[in-house]
Amino acid sequence: MMSVRVLSSQDQMRREEELLSPCAARSAESRGRLVAEEEDLLRPCYQRDRDRIFHCKSFRRLANKTQVFLAPEGDHYRTRLTHTLEVAQIARTISRALRLNEDLAEAIALGHDLGHTPFGHEGERALSRAIARYRGVEADSGEGKSLFRHNEQSVRVLEVIEKDGRGLNVSWEVLDGIRCHKGSLKAATLEGRIVARADRIAYVCHDIDDAERAGILTEEMLPADARELLGTRSSERIDTMVRDIVTESSEADDITMSPGVWNAMMSMRRYLFESLYTKGDAKFEEPKASLMIEELFDYFVHHIDEVPSEYRVHDEAHPDVQVADFVSGMTDRYAIRVFEDLRIPKSWKLSTGSGGA
Repeated sequence: MMSVRVLSSQDQMRREEELLSPCAARSAESRGRLVAEEEDLLRPCYQRDRDRIFHCKSFRRLANKTQVFLAPEGDHYRTRLTHTLEVAQIARTISRALRLNEDLAEAIALGHDLGHTPFGHEGERALSRAIARYRGVEADSGEGKSLFRHNEQSVRVLEVIEKDGRGLNVSWEVLDGIRCHKGSLKAATLEGRIVARADRIAYVCHDIDDAERAGILTEEMLPADARELLGTRSSERIDTMVRDIVTESSEADDITMSPGVWNAMMSMRRYLFESLYTKGDAKFEEPKASLMIEELFDYFVHHIDEVPSEYRVHDEAHPDVQVADFVSGMTDRYAIRVFEDLRIPKSWKLSTGSGGA
């Protein structure tokens, strides 16, 4: 019989108090959930949040959502799920080294892309255009471009959509970190800010790796100064940036990078936008994907009764919101299948035993 002492959630929260940095987000000090719940016997709140996200339907669907390459011919290209797992790994490493709350960072990382559309960022832009057209807003205006944001949609998935409209009722700090993982937004917790950095590190490094695998670029094509500082392999670049964040942040009151490493990472990122994200072989199929997303939205917003009931339990006065929830939740292959059912005539099949000419 095992003689190991079981660590209850209370024990673990006391351990957080003893071991974590004074700057860390502590489970016992969470702002809580929208609906109060009894404390779990074994798991503090952020562990429960992580597990809820890990087991939800939206998380599983990330396995069949595009990261950069649409329908790649190969088994080793990243999907939205593998990207998410890489972000979580990087965020956990940084959080542990800085004595921050690893459970919170992992929960935020696992949930940060739950609201992403099929077909990557092009799907996100297409859905924004479709919503803008429905609302009579100029698609290229500031308002039109911001009508669908995957970070806000990820929060909506957790608060509203999951569990047939009941949501997962996760902690405030998790939602804040997910909402603030992109752009100029800044999370309230250091753990949330770590995920924002980890997200950028992950996609810069693994998108280069995938583009090299696809033969679209070679190491020698990347900015020379950035390669010299960050390294010539994905693992080297991740290690350089993670170490830099840990070193720089340990001497600051925020999550930060040294100017040299930051500039090198951004140089790599600019190169990817110029050579991969906005043009090149990886983008050839995007116009078709955009058209598909926009047509799916246009069809369902005028046939709202065909939208599954789980997406119609909220916002009944706003069919565009309900349809955006439905379409953004689709995987790539499900979107293609629905589009084919709606737009492509089915083959005529003679019934068994019918005569012929």
